[in-house]
This record gives sequence, C-alpha cells and structure tokens, in this order.
Amino acid sequence: MRRRKYTTVSIPVSLYERIKSIMEGTGFKSVSDYVTYILREVVSMHERERMASPFSEEDVERIKEKLRALGYL
Repeated sequence: MRRRKYTTVSIPVSLYERIKSIMEGTGFKSVSDYVTYILREVVSMHERERMASPFSEEDVERIKEKLRALGYL
C-alpha cells in the first residue's frame, strides 16, 4: 500500500470551531478531512481559471509588441 505524506497547517482555534460546526452532517469524519476537501476544490478552481486564461493582459501586450516588431501586426 502506498503511504501518503502529510504536513501540518495551523489555523486559529476560532476558525477550527467554525469549520467543525459547518461540517456537521456532511459525512466527513474530521476537520482535517473536510479542510483537505475544501482546499482541493479551491485549488482545482484556481487551476481551471488559470487554464482558461493562461496569459495576463501584460503578457498579451508583450506578445503583441513582439509581433509588431516582427511585422506580423
């Protein structure tokens, strides 16, 4: 069986308590499991947004300038 590696992330106790009350009835067995799920969702959403727009406006302008300098625009 492959073992997973973990790290510890500290959060304020007040946030821990809020998360604990929110996750009641969700089927998650621990705050850590719930937070891991939420963080995976947030990171996945962020990655999808980056894939949808891989270039910043600054990147686009630099590319356009280079294309103009080469005579393509």
